[in-house]
Amino acid sequence: MKEKFILNLIHRPEMAPEYAEKITGKGKKEDIGNKNLLSESFSIFKFQQDTAHKNGLKTTIQMTYASLFSDQAVALAKHDHEQFGDEIALSLLGLPCEQFRKKYKTKDFCIWMFSKEDKMKIVDDVFSLFYSKFGFYPASTSDYNIDAFTLNYIKKQYPSVICAVATCWEEGPKAYHTCNNSWYTFIDGGPWAPWFASKENTHCPASDKNDFSGVVCIPHLSRDLIACFDGNGSNFGTHPQNVLRGMIYENDEIPYFYNLVDEYRHLAKYNDGFSYNMVFVGPGWLNQMGRWEAPYSLLKKSYEDGLGYYGKLKKEGKLVDMTMEEFGHFFKENKDYDDPQCALWKDILYGSDKQYFWYADPFLRTCLDFNQGGAMIDFRPYAAKLDWKVGIGTDHIYDASYPYLIQANYRAGYFTHYAGAGTVKSAKVIYGKEEIDLCLKRTLATYSKVGEDTLITADPVTLHFSDLDVVIQSKFLFEKGKGIIKIERNILNDIGKNKITIEEYFAGAFGTTEYQEDMSKIILGCLKEKKDTHIRFSYKDRMIKKDNVSSIYAKIPNVSTLLSMGGDNDSCLINEGYAFSPIYRLALKKTLSKGGMSTWLKVRKAD
Repeated sequence: MKEKFILNLIHRPEMAPEYAEKITGKGKKEDIGNKNLLSESFSIFKFQQDTAHKNGLKTTIQMTYASLFSDQAVALAKHDHEQFGDEIALSLLGLPCEQFRKKYKTKDFCIWMFSKEDKMKIVDDVFSLFYSKFGFYPASTSDYNIDAFTLNYIKKQYPSVICAVATCWEEGPKAYHTCNNSWYTFIDGGPWAPWFASKENTHCPASDKNDFSGVVCIPHLSRDLIACFDGNGSNFGTHPQNVLRGMIYENDEIPYFYNLVDEYRHLAKYNDGFSYNMVFVGPGWLNQMGRWEAPYSLLKKSYEDGLGYYGKLKKEGKLVDMTMEEFGHFFKENKDYDDPQCALWKDILYGSDKQYFWYADPFLRTCLDFNQGGAMIDFRPYAAKLDWKVGIGTDHIYDASYPYLIQANYRAGYFTHYAGAGTVKSAKVIYGKEEIDLCLKRTLATYSKVGEDTLITADPVTLHFSDLDVVIQSKFLFEKGKGIIKIERNILNDIGKNKITIEEYFAGAFGTTEYQEDMSKIILGCLKEKKDTHIRFSYKDRMIKKDNVSSIYAKIPNVSTLLSMGGDNDSCLINEGYAFSPIYRLALKKTLSKGGMSTWLKVRKAD
């Protein structure tokens, strides 16, 4: 593919935008039908549209339920569609309005949290009202999150829909905590760039045509892939007012926003020339009373500056703006189901040498932290394609996150109170009675291709033992379409007749928050010459030790996942953990004085 940086600029005319009513109402009793609120919301929407068009950018107008009752909003959408080529689409955000609350008798507004019956009623209601106003059904839709049931229902009933904003990237416990434990949108674990949504779980990229829901999905905002993983995602995205909320500006200027856009442009290097950005902004963020600590004048300027930068890139031939419908067709025509998403991401917020590598495909999503020697700090088993039912009447009323096996922020990584007792995949090097974990060695990495596979090579690190230095280089090969990661740990210096032992390990758990669920269904074991030795997790801190095994594994029925490791080894070590440290550990060991150790990690759906 010729290098292409694509922008989806999306506006939604929420006539009663989230948060805004109580600010506009200046402390008065809530009134979402307040004429001043409705008038201000429409004027902000018009400002957003005008700003886009002044910069030569087309938009996707995601009409909300509330806006469909506004003759002004409907008329403006029709005008801008005819004059500027903007797409008229339909959002499932913006449900709150007098009409909705009277009809459904609820203050809920997140479509994935409703019961299955209400999801269908609301979708039909909103789509029918849209049709009555425009005479056609939309080609795209949106929400913070759209669960698989709702997306599949939309596609079946309204086949014109080919593109959807389907989830926020990493908006789970981190966002919840930074909103004073009040923002119940647990939707971690999805891709950060466009994907073919699976019929089974919207977070998962489809494996093939039969698994494809028929809808190309995009994330809600393009977020900073370090800052959003480490901290609150609502501060670090291609949304000028998010940047203001994070106080990442100086003298009313937003250079971080431009750097973030450029970092996404750079991802074309790792994705066969393709890179992507999206902006998805409702009028509540440009409230006349200001937002957070920023006055309206700064909110307005930041939006003008942000769209001005996109407009500048377009004029220079460095950006292509598309509507969501256009993008849906483009993506289906130019990408394959097993194309991975890759992002070698550097720290643009603090300017450190911190570097993450993100990888996602239909089998897995993972992150390698080269500030910890290439340690795996996030791992999501997409191969399981979990049928994770969400909403009232299910086991997950509000928690729509896709479960992790490793998550170094929720379940700790290497750096815990008891060092090494958190979820992480890394390697230890042992010399005599000394051991050094590669998590302790900062490095950087480079990206390359080996055929269709993706190779990440870490810069060598030197391990200093009491009377021996060992130079180790790590390589990570992601095999396309196989759900396999091959890992090499190579000795680069001459250590003479000295021997070291490399221990390649995976310390895992499962869940969606900081809290561990019951692990008693997990089976841990090893295979040797077709003989299976295993234990069922019982919190007894038991171990299995075997020489020269074919593979070791963890079967986790709770998340329908089979994880296995194999490759070079003299022995294996399996540890179930205990109640105070509910983390299982799989490890392969090899003793050597030169050369290296080559292992593999594989994930599959459990039988």
